[in-house]
Amino acid sequence: MRKVVSLMHMSLDGYVEGPNAEMDWIKIEEPVFEFVDRFIPQVGTALYGPKTFGMMEAYWPSVLSGETATGHTMRHARWYADAQKIVFSRSRTDLGSTSARLISGGNLAGELAVLKQGEGKDIMIFGSPGLTHSCLEAGLVDEIVMTLSPILLGAGTPMFPAGMSRTDLQLLEAVPFAAGSVGFHYRVAKAAGTA
Repeated sequence: MRKVVSLMHMSLDGYVEGPNAEMDWIKIEEPVFEFVDRFIPQVGTALYGPKTFGMMEAYWPSVLSGETATGHTMRHARWYADAQKIVFSRSRTDLGSTSARLISGGNLAGELAVLKQGEGKDIMIFGSPGLTHSCLEAGLVDEIVMTLSPILLGAGTPMFPAGMSRTDLQLLEAVPFAAGSVGFHYRVAKAAGTA
């Protein structure tokens, strides 16, 4: 069975973006890339919500045709080009001409359960807090990888919205970085909806 891993950046007060959808507060430094890059080689399928996919598609394909990208940026651009990309949306019916597959409608849990049973590398949810929340509620997330930034945003999009079911986590690793952020790797010990 393939694992489903959620990858997120979060503020200290629990937001994944500010009140105006800003993400300029995320502490991006080479050690953070190195922390995240340890998980990427095990991932063959990337899951996105439509907003996150739009940001990814606007940037990563152009990196390979540029002449200045090196290190993490080039590695991730190559991975992005080769990965199976799936966008989950309740409302969209078309992605335009992209290399991703769209799964629309309300059968997220069923579709992801089938993906988990398939062959191949792990599945990773990139950003997409609504998608992560739905997958956690359905008991389909196996691990959470996140970086916690030393900032209080006060408002915005919460990573874990109020009313979410209890989900027990087991800390596998905590890695502090020089700029003050911390990388966390958790295993979902008891997911929502499980006995």
